[in-house]
Amino acid sequence: MTRPRQPRFLARQNYRRRRLIDAARLLPVVGLVLILVPILWQPAHTPEPDTARGGIYLFAVWVVLIVAALLLARVLGPDEAERPGTAEDDGEAG
Repeated sequence: MTRPRQPRFLARQNYRRRRLIDAARLLPVVGLVLILVPILWQPAHTPEPDTARGGIYLFAVWVVLIVAALLLARVLGPDEAERPGTAEDDGEAG
């Protein structure tokens, strides 16, 4: 019988946390690229400018970036055991 394989590198939880930290670091760069995309759009063949489409796109990107940052902050926040002032520690000196 063979022994169960041991992980070669990091524990799975630490690995996932580091990848989420990498995603949080890349979020501003991805946001900048997404915000600059309307510069590459070709103008329509009408005399009126296409500001409505660009404005809706920028607002949607802005909302998506806020939601992504919120989700990453919640996932990467301290665990209940690590937070000071949890239910076990009321701050009462005994």
